[in-house]
Amino acid sequence: MTTTVTVAAVSKDFGAYQDAAVRDSVIITKNGRPSTVLPAYEDFVRLSKRDRRIDLTAELSADEIAVVEAAELEPGLDHLNGELPPAKV
Repeated sequence: MTTTVTVAAVSKDFGAYQDAAVRDSVIITKNGRPSTVLPAYEDFVRLSKRDRRIDLTAELSADEIAVVEAAELEPGLDHLNGELPPAKV
């Protein structure tokens, strides 16, 4: 079961919450709102591997390709077009 504690509680007894995080995540709140999570190391490793997942465009269906082709940037993000390579003619 996830534990939720305040920053003050963690600062007084970090070791106890560090030990608790081995069993399950500890959510640390600041001003009544979640601000930080202490995950177990194994959970961190598992989650960080997901950041590097690669999907092949060859595996996309025609419907998925159509959705991507029709997609537009949100207003205010047009500057990101500068990150694209020049279009081939």
